[in-house]
Amino acid sequence: MRVAAVQHDIVWEDREANFARLAPQVARAAGAGADLVLLTETFSTGFSMTPGIGEPEGGPSAQFLAGQAAEHGVWVGGSCPEIAPDGPLPYNSFVLAGPDGSTHRYRKLHPFTHGGEHERFRAGAGPLTVEISGLRITPFVCYDLRFADVFWRAAPETDLYVVVANWPAARRLHWQTLLQARAIENQAYVVGCNRVGTAGDGTEHAGDSRVVSPMGELLATGAGVETLVLAEVDAAEVAATRDRLRFLPDRRG
Repeated sequence: MRVAAVQHDIVWEDREANFARLAPQVARAAGAGADLVLLTETFSTGFSMTPGIGEPEGGPSAQFLAGQAAEHGVWVGGSCPEIAPDGPLPYNSFVLAGPDGSTHRYRKLHPFTHGGEHERFRAGAGPLTVEISGLRITPFVCYDLRFADVFWRAAPETDLYVVVANWPAARRLHWQTLLQARAIENQAYVVGCNRVGTAGDGTEHAGDSRVVSPMGELLATGAGVETLVLAEVDAAEVAATRDRLRFLPDRRG
């Protein structure tokens, strides 16, 4: 499978502007042969805490992803603020739309309390794994990357971890290091899709999107500008790595 991380800037709190900017980038990724195209965390609004920023589940952002998936015949995913029927506050939901019309949702487990996300967003209940063409994919969102335990628990059913983010440039070394660590310790691919540019609150983002192999090698990387990060991933390589180096069975806890 070919995976594409679209490293992009975000127009603050302007969904329509972001849809217009991102549609050509999804088309470019599909044209480059991508089977799975990733957009960033809160790709349609930026990482906003403005009250009322949430949209209904299946709202305009999810519809954009589904439309792009149908138009280009690929899987497309990114996170957006969605209000579920069971509560007033939105979830930070990673929505994965398929070319067959199917939709899967992972809700961010760890709101970023340092930035006040816990006051504006609800926490999800657990991880999600989706199988696409024999590849088992487990998505996470930004701050989740710091919590190795959830990656560990998902490892036996995961070939590829997806991490979409609005990770700040001030802590870019953490982003780079943790992505490689999660790949090495779980012997799985990790793709990190991070935004670039300056958010409405003044936060700078450096991108550093990348695809990491089950051995921790960098297969593709992006610098601090809008770009497309592409790499091939293969479930057989994950299985071979885990068979050659049988570390996971020795894990405790």
